[in-house]
Amino acid sequence: MPYEKVPLIRVEPPGPKARAIVEKDHRFCSPSYTRPYPFVMARGEGAVVEDVDGNVYLDFTSGVAVLNTGHCHPEVVQAIQRQASTFVHMAGTDFYYSLMADLAERLARLPGEGEWRVFFTNSGTESIEAAMKLARWVTGRTDFIAFYGAFHGRTYGSLALTASKAVHKRRFGPSVGVVHHVPYPNPYRPFGQVPQEHCTDVTLTFIEEYTLKRTAHPEDVAAVIVEPIQGEGGYVFPPPDFLPRLRALTDKYGILLIIDEVQTGMGRTGRWFAYQHSGIQPDIIAVAKGIASGLPLGCILARSHLMTWPMGAHANTFGANPVACAAALKTLDLLQGGLMERARTLGNYLRERLQALMDRHSTIGRVEGLGLLVGLELVMDRVRREPFPALRDEVVHRCFRRGLLLLGCGDSTIRFIPPLVVEKEQIDTAVAIFSEALRECEGAAEKYK
Repeated sequence: MPYEKVPLIRVEPPGPKARAIVEKDHRFCSPSYTRPYPFVMARGEGAVVEDVDGNVYLDFTSGVAVLNTGHCHPEVVQAIQRQASTFVHMAGTDFYYSLMADLAERLARLPGEGEWRVFFTNSGTESIEAAMKLARWVTGRTDFIAFYGAFHGRTYGSLALTASKAVHKRRFGPSVGVVHHVPYPNPYRPFGQVPQEHCTDVTLTFIEEYTLKRTAHPEDVAAVIVEPIQGEGGYVFPPPDFLPRLRALTDKYGILLIIDEVQTGMGRTGRWFAYQHSGIQPDIIAVAKGIASGLPLGCILARSHLMTWPMGAHANTFGANPVACAAALKTLDLLQGGLMERARTLGNYLRERLQALMDRHSTIGRVEGLGLLVGLELVMDRVRREPFPALRDEVVHRCFRRGLLLLGCGDSTIRFIPPLVVEKEQIDTAVAIFSEALRECEGAAEKYK
């Protein structure tokens, strides 16, 4: 039965079935999960999902930028079913199968310059930890440089790099290893209140004149790890000169450059990886989320001359699971077959539609995007640019009640990250729902301050 293509709220959410499931979840599942509103998934297709009570929603979260090919893309489903009927698991750590080698070959060609090799993981945080271990192995150095606002995961190695919210680290110390955090260049809120055109200058000066001279000797730093666009930190888009100049600085000191493409990769920005818009080449790339259309899979891509660790130095049981590999191979076909182009064209359309709302909504401080990765930040006022988290949270919740799924990030940013199969009409509907929810909230904005 075809899905509705527009929201259809049949029962005031959460409905009775949803409430029962939420109650059971609260009783038996860890309270550490973050759920902004009580949506309970039943099924999905494309950019549309339905809850257990029959309510139909537009999904502009993509399972947190995972479902780049949309929910249950029929070709991905067929690939999964076909592989699941053949064999579901045979540890690639210990044995060989063609799916693993075929996927590695295709992934190794994505950076487009030089020779690369692949190590498979199960998730983004595991990809980050593999990148850290490889960097230490190659360089013989111990330290890392990361950025304030960064999110690289919650397991112990990646947690040491993460610096987006204190709750991620509270009562989990001490951290693994030595990580030196530096300011990320944010043109909307420049570190040190400098003019936005000097954002990159401040960051690189901080690294070179303070970190590398006062807290970490360059010969102790294995790698700098950076998101090309900060995700959990608030969809922060750095100046265009940032990555090229950071690459030059790491080259100067013989430090590796690791790019975290977990959220920004696999076609979401209109290219395979977001860093490719800058013209640089990193040393190691961390990948996950959108790589397998919802199945748990990740990897690191490393320049071949760096991936020299010996047999047994690093491995896992489920990395490159054959069913996930089958999904990933079909995902690459679909991205290359037109979805990346859709990310570019529809991303521009979505960004322009949201930017047009700034004439009607004074609480919208900025709208920035690259492909179908778009952030909209709500502020107290546009002069002081003070974040407005309570308003953001209320708007997201009201959108849910109207049939639009959104997620926040940073202090008061809303991320618009629909599947790359989203239709223009669905974008129009989502923007209209968001605008109406924001208009209602702005009418009572004082109570959220």
